[in-house]
Amino acid sequence: MSTVEVPSLTHSPHPTALGLAGEWLTTTDHRRIGRMFIGGAAVWLATMVVVSTILGAERIASDSSLVPADSVLQLFSLVRTLASFGVMIPLFIGLAIVVVPMQVGARAISFARVASLGFYLWLIGSGLIVGAIAANGGPGGGNAQMVDLYLIGLALSILGALAASVSLFSTVLTARTAGMSLADAPMLAWSSLVGAAALLLTLPVMLGTIIFAAVDHHYERLAFGGNEGIMTWLGWAFTQPQTFIYVVVALGVLADMTPVMARAKQPLRGAVVIGLGLISTALVGTVSQTSHSFDWSGSLTDKAKSFVPYALYNLLPLLGLVIVLATALLAVISGKPKIIAPFFPTALGVGMIMTAMLGNAVQRVEQAGLAGTVFDEAALTYLTYGSVLVAWGALAFWGPRIWGKMLSDVAVVGLGVLGFIATVLASLPYYIAGFANQPADVASDFDYSGPQSLWNLLSTGGHALMALCVLAGVATVIRARMSGAKATEDPWDARTLEWSVDGGAQ
Repeated sequence: MSTVEVPSLTHSPHPTALGLAGEWLTTTDHRRIGRMFIGGAAVWLATMVVVSTILGAERIASDSSLVPADSVLQLFSLVRTLASFGVMIPLFIGLAIVVVPMQVGARAISFARVASLGFYLWLIGSGLIVGAIAANGGPGGGNAQMVDLYLIGLALSILGALAASVSLFSTVLTARTAGMSLADAPMLAWSSLVGAAALLLTLPVMLGTIIFAAVDHHYERLAFGGNEGIMTWLGWAFTQPQTFIYVVVALGVLADMTPVMARAKQPLRGAVVIGLGLISTALVGTVSQTSHSFDWSGSLTDKAKSFVPYALYNLLPLLGLVIVLATALLAVISGKPKIIAPFFPTALGVGMIMTAMLGNAVQRVEQAGLAGTVFDEAALTYLTYGSVLVAWGALAFWGPRIWGKMLSDVAVVGLGVLGFIATVLASLPYYIAGFANQPADVASDFDYSGPQSLWNLLSTGGHALMALCVLAGVATVIRARMSGAKATEDPWDARTLEWSVDGGAQ
């Protein structure tokens, strides 16, 4: 009698490409969700860097015409939008989703399907943003439907970030392992809690403004200035100091990595928490949705009235960063430091973030005359590229727990140094050109005394170098994932919870 073979119901140890894709697309594994956020952010980072390079090249000669004149405003808007909602926010959300559950001893991230939904909302929304601007939409766009599509994409990106933030916030608050109080939580977990709370408080305000702007643009276009007025009402979310809360997690990375490198316990944990909280005070500016500058003219009373809100929105975040850096320095002094490769890009990246905060403080002084100049663009570039350097250091540090493989120390340090050089080249010339009154969001037909072609050439070279760093970084991760050295259970001798729990490196 012939027999009938019954297909096995067990999963194949070597799933097909289609099956593996399905597992990733429907995953509730926090490690995969976080890595999808990071991968998507890498794509938009490359896009942003390429567009920035093109705009920089357009500025080298004031009569250049690499891009149509009526597209320049849209491209500058694309860079600003991608910097915030395509790179900084998803990059650190992704990193936190991967690492924080392991740090607090949680079996999984809270509301895993909400986090997964957040990724798809963000991915679809960011894709719509890029597609809308490519089709003559976005701020200053000539296609009304594509302008509407840009606003829809921005709203979806915000909803995605909010959904992921809810998962992170809930994980740190409610999913900690038994015996771990909130005061004992690692600094990355703390910074993720602070950053998620700041996003949950500020992004709904932006979402409400988008709804009003979309309704006005679709119908009368009177109250919000139509396509030309979008950035007038939404610009606060793409510039400093609001952008400082997008990189709070970067300070948590430094605060967790420094004691490991210093072979010492984190001193003054309370001071670090206070520092992280002070950085998030930038969210208070959301209430007024405007920048607050310091005007030195007038009477002493007038000066005081101007200084108080200026200090609240611009100096307190800087003070918070200084406190975190001071505690990191104290850990190094009190310990027995043994330099590890991931610390280089992390420290350099935090230095760039600090340069952005210092630049913002100077820019907001009325007598500096920097309003409407490329100085603000430079501060955003310092902040964005600095956050990328910190993320690179974080991936090198926690990569062994994520993939089970080590990144090359030479590549980690080398790309960190090259990224630092690229950041300075892309940003510092525009700090200088800002004092020479080079206008922002303009690529041609401007003139001022000084070597304007040199400043724009150096900045363009910086963006181009960063593009090479991004490609090399992606290649390094792929190579390490496929054929890198296998990591030990705790390669940095950190002795913290994420290195002892079953992370299931994939």
